[in-house]
Amino acid sequence: MKVQNYELAKKLRRELHQHPELSNEEVWTKQYLMDFLKANTTLELVDKGNWFYAIYRAGADKPNIAFRADFDALPLDEVIELPWASKIPGKAHKCGHDGHSATLAGFALEVDQEGADQNIFFLFQPAEETGDGAVQCTELIKEHQIDEIYGYHNMSGQPYKSIGIIDGTIMCASKGMTIHFEGAPAHASQPETGNNPSFAIGNILGAIPGFIAPETHKGLILCTVVQIDVGEKAFGLAASKGDLRMTIRALYEEEMERLQENLENLAKEQAEEFGLKVSFEYNDEFPETANHKENADKIRLVAKEKGMELVELKEAARPSEDFGHYTKLTKGAFFFIGNGEDYPHIHNTAFDFRDELIETGVELYKGLVQLTGN
Repeated sequence: MKVQNYELAKKLRRELHQHPELSNEEVWTKQYLMDFLKANTTLELVDKGNWFYAIYRAGADKPNIAFRADFDALPLDEVIELPWASKIPGKAHKCGHDGHSATLAGFALEVDQEGADQNIFFLFQPAEETGDGAVQCTELIKEHQIDEIYGYHNMSGQPYKSIGIIDGTIMCASKGMTIHFEGAPAHASQPETGNNPSFAIGNILGAIPGFIAPETHKGLILCTVVQIDVGEKAFGLAASKGDLRMTIRALYEEEMERLQENLENLAKEQAEEFGLKVSFEYNDEFPETANHKENADKIRLVAKEKGMELVELKEAARPSEDFGHYTKLTKGAFFFIGNGEDYPHIHNTAFDFRDELIETGVELYKGLVQLTGN
């Protein structure tokens, strides 16, 4: 990567870090990225409202390859002292999406200056943290008949600048699930005259270990209780409303859906038994992110050719990533670049993206372009 391009990308990353915006609120971020590309490249820019992409055109008969970066931040305070610290209270880039976008922008600089033998689409995506950003952008895949798509995430606990890869699922499917019960209130001295959801919720909690028993599933499956909210803080009143909030997660989407069905069916049975109304709500829905082997192999080959340390992951990462929406529609792969084995983890207030990973990402992307062109 050219020194001047790295310096521009690094400066861009730090500007993005100072102006974090949450999912689906990234107005300044999107415009700043577009302005950066307008000022420093001759690429065609396509504004899609919440998101945008840039295009390098090599010819109508050339392959179409896409690279994706996310650009939303998290609702966390900046607590570490940085010259480029967040200027927005309660918001900070503590997942490294500022670095992902700076990497893609730096890669765009290199392609614009050096050329390529493919049509390259630089996709800048919002709202990864809430799981609804990639869904907004899938029209790119269909409209331009994208042949391959790639993306990466920084990863703590993995050797510095190393490339982590696996065939098949690399990040789990997950969703937030709320079961809401509504009964009838009663005086605490006469609980039998009301309909209390506490027992229904307790029975569901007791059934969860059986629903996620590992011997009955092909891969990892989890049901994490995140909140139980029942009744009011009033000792003379029996509970009449209750919410059970969980994150359900699985290596395979089909097994997560089966877990959801089991929970819903049990909740309906409990509602009938205890005279309750029941409803369900879902948030932060992520597909499994699955790598196509031929694309994962290309990442392996480029990493080896460029002398990068390659880490063959033994299992998928438990967190989720909405990149999986793209690889449902076309071939592609997602990989990790290591922050270091002892570096603060993402979604931690002590985290800050390591600028040096920009060059690693750009060089790997460039290798993929050269490989595809051969």
